[in-house]
Amino acid sequence: MTAQCTEPAAEQALVTDDRLGSEADTVYAALVAAHEGLSAHDGQRLNVRLVLLLANHIGSAAVIHEALVLARTGLEGEQRR
Repeated sequence: MTAQCTEPAAEQALVTDDRLGSEADTVYAALVAAHEGLSAHDGQRLNVRLVLLLANHIGSAAVIHEALVLARTGLEGEQRR
């Protein structure tokens, strides 16, 4: 059974400071391992599912929007928006 939070999350800014610390390499390795054996298409599906799960966990449209803007910064095609 999954615990549900019934209280709305307080609006806050996107945190970009390193919060993984010494676990950053372990998390990165887990992300890479999760893609092993998947086709490119299924790897993209995994990424979308993960993003949606984490967006739901964050629970703030403003924070998610801020993360999207930051994530797109410097990517090819960014100038076209």
